[in-house]
Amino acid sequence: MNREDRLEKFQGIHIAPSILSADFSRLGAAIAEVMEAGARVIHFDVMDGHFVPPITIGPLVAAGIAEQVHNAGGVLDVHLMIDQPERQFEEFAKAGADAITFHAEATPHVHRALGAIRELDCLAGVAINPGTPVEAVSELRGSADLILAMTVNPGWGGQAFIEGSPEKVSRLKPLAGDALIEVDGGIGTATAGRMAVAGATLMVAGSAIFGAKDPATAYVEIRAAAEAG
Repeated sequence: MNREDRLEKFQGIHIAPSILSADFSRLGAAIAEVMEAGARVIHFDVMDGHFVPPITIGPLVAAGIAEQVHNAGGVLDVHLMIDQPERQFEEFAKAGADAITFHAEATPHVHRALGAIRELDCLAGVAINPGTPVEAVSELRGSADLILAMTVNPGWGGQAFIEGSPEKVSRLKPLAGDALIEVDGGIGTATAGRMAVAGATLMVAGSAIFGAKDPATAYVEIRAAAEAG
């Protein structure tokens, strides 16, 4: 897929199951379960032990699931919570990433980094932490395809939703231009509708889906809550 085809697949409201919370002993089956329920964006969290304390997964795992995701009509949404993210863009693009998002706090050259991702024909995303003001992305209009507002502090799944997040996304929306607004952290049936009303169209849900007894049903319920607004 080229960048335009990838962008089309991200249009509309999506709940993106985060495999960080999945059972890695049956990762393929877990992905199949939520995609059969309708998920089309699979979220892939990468942590390096520096930008955030945990260490998670990398390009080898991305390459291992990319074909499954693409064959089911989906896209792979890679979220780099790492220092010096520019060093990894090419590897994740080769692994099959459709969107690559890095943190504005992790590099002094945000504009250049976004351009480097687009040169790889992937969607270019920039994330901001809860303590980072929305004005940090005000000069990136037209350069970012996605803007991810963290609704928890990055590093661990299962954290409580930060209650001021909907208001922050409302302030972010007029600064985002044509970029899609993504949110990540504490998303479930009680918060998805609030974030949709605020302006988010892509919502990452990890433990609320994969921590449920029936992940497919959990996905459907969260999506319905988001669409109801």
